[in-house]
Amino acid sequence: MDLRNVTEFIKDISKYIIVIIIVLLLFIFVVGLQQVVGPSMSPNLEEGNIIIVNKLIYRLKDISRNDVIVLSQDEKYMIKRVVGLPGEYVEYKDNYVFINGVKYKEKFIDENIKTEDFSIKDIGYDVIPNDMYLVLGDNRENSLDSRSYGLVSKNQVIGKAWIRLWPLDSIEIIK
Repeated sequence: MDLRNVTEFIKDISKYIIVIIIVLLLFIFVVGLQQVVGPSMSPNLEEGNIIIVNKLIYRLKDISRNDVIVLSQDEKYMIKRVVGLPGEYVEYKDNYVFINGVKYKEKFIDENIKTEDFSIKDIGYDVIPNDMYLVLGDNRENSLDSRSYGLVSKNQVIGKAWIRLWPLDSIEIIK
């Protein structure tokens, strides 16, 4: 092998190394993959679905009500919907959510699924503190969520569930 061939080989391989580094950085800081485990987000996300998580979005904008987020809780990743925001008083009465005393129509849950009466006072708060969120699964009858483990802090949020990638016949942007 002469020096010219070695130089061309190094140039060729360096392009692939750069691409691999860029892809790795994207998956570390910008996006990730997460599998849905359990029935808590049914019927909107089913067990076994694989989603792309946007890890960058909450560095650019605030978390909003109804966002489906991936969070870290007790060294596990969970997927939940944001229901209560900082400064709000949230309670459930007769299967309806009330935010600061005003009835709020939830668009993403099956109305036949019952939610037991609940108030953030049940977990020790008068209003949701800054940088904290009340998160619930869409399947309220079968979900481990803020009713069990309390409010979620912003630093527990990994990112926003962005695209359902699997199964292939159900690829869609998550609303």
